[in-house]
Amino acid sequence: MSRTTTALIFKFVMTFAFAAAAFMLIDRNGWTWPLVIGVAGTALNYLFGDLFVLPKWGNLGASIVDGILAIGLAYIVDLAVPAFTTSAAGLLIFGALVAVGEYLFHQYLKRSEKVAP
Repeated sequence: MSRTTTALIFKFVMTFAFAAAAFMLIDRNGWTWPLVIGVAGTALNYLFGDLFVLPKWGNLGASIVDGILAIGLAYIVDLAVPAFTTSAAGLLIFGALVAVGEYLFHQYLKRSEKVAP
């Protein structure tokens, strides 16, 4: 397994754990919706945040954008799916956790020469 694949798996586990903490513990959703948010958030933050924003705006800018994207994704899923509910507290906690986690993840990406981007 390549280092990029391993990094993406770690990114998914991290995003899923943050979604579970925010949307299962705070907003009392089942585990399936945090799983969906974890998969979609991982893809969105990798494709847009890591490949596009990180090289142009640096770690702090990309981490903030990743947190905002995570909040936006969860909010859109909340609007589209009646079975998934969020609160302002859940969304803000999720966004903050993702931003901090992505900040640390980006530091790993920059140190590792064998991981894309």
